[in-house]
Amino acid sequence: MFLEEIREYCLLKKGVEEGFPFGGDTLVFKVMGKLFLLTGIDSQPVQFNAKCDPEKAIELREKFSCVLPGYHMNKQHWNTIICDGSANRKQIQEWIDDSYNLVVSSLTKKLKTELENL
Repeated sequence: MFLEEIREYCLLKKGVEEGFPFGGDTLVFKVMGKLFLLTGIDSQPVQFNAKCDPEKAIELREKFSCVLPGYHMNKQHWNTIICDGSANRKQIQEWIDDSYNLVVSSLTKKLKTELENL
């Protein structure tokens, strides 16, 4: 996947904002102010960090060569996904969905209600 495809896919999700809180070379996506995906805008091939259930993270790393422990992140909860063609678009979108859903599930009741009402 290309960076613009990842960007468009993330922005389709409810309550998502994008920004550059870590400088101009790292694009960050948040849902209700909580980070769920970040990517370097100059990475070739495209790669991004996504949140993941710890048990599933280990499983994915064993199964896919393009899935690594999260670079500069808590390696128990984050994976780095390298878009090198070894995982298809559907799989990558599923990993993005999982990250988004994990963050949404951890939101406070108040934020969940706000998200539902968007």
